[in-house]
Amino acid sequence: MPHYTRSGDDGSTTLWGGGRIAKDHPQPEAYGAIDEASSALGLGRALSKDSRTREIAIEIQRRLYLIMAELAVAPGKPIPEDFVTLVDDVDQLEAWAAELERLAPPPNEFVLPGGSPGSAALDLARTTIRRAEREVVRLRGHGHPVNEETIRYLNRASSVLFDLARYEEQQAGVDAIRSRPTTPSDVAAQ
Repeated sequence: MPHYTRSGDDGSTTLWGGGRIAKDHPQPEAYGAIDEASSALGLGRALSKDSRTREIAIEIQRRLYLIMAELAVAPGKPIPEDFVTLVDDVDQLEAWAAELERLAPPPNEFVLPGGSPGSAALDLARTTIRRAEREVVRLRGHGHPVNEETIRYLNRASSVLFDLARYEEQQAGVDAIRSRPTTPSDVAAQ
């Protein structure tokens, strides 16, 4: 049996709890951007050589999956309790950020993505989550009720992924690439 239904061939999609909406409506744009972020994070997890990186990444992916579900609920329908992002979820991100910053102190200047394959993919996931956050804020701006903790979670997740990418570089034995070289040897090393 195929996994497709053909029901979206007209450019619409079904929402959780019933009803259909155009695929270019801000609601599927928002949860679609979350899906992209989770996929990018999955790439970072797959490329990582560090078990702690993989543990944190998969937990963030699991929460992103629930955020997608939360955002896909039809307007006026109740959101299942286990979909809802909580203060505790944001607190967990902050705890991971503190842990990672102890293990790999953040650079005091801008850095370029690409120190290692894993860190590059994590930086891609970070920027994808930032775009997803903007889509969720845009959805809220269109009058759709959005849980404030969801927005906080996405904001904090991008920060954690920055820290995770720097930690991944440290674990790979490479330095973060500064955005501006300061000496000719810096240019040669990069």
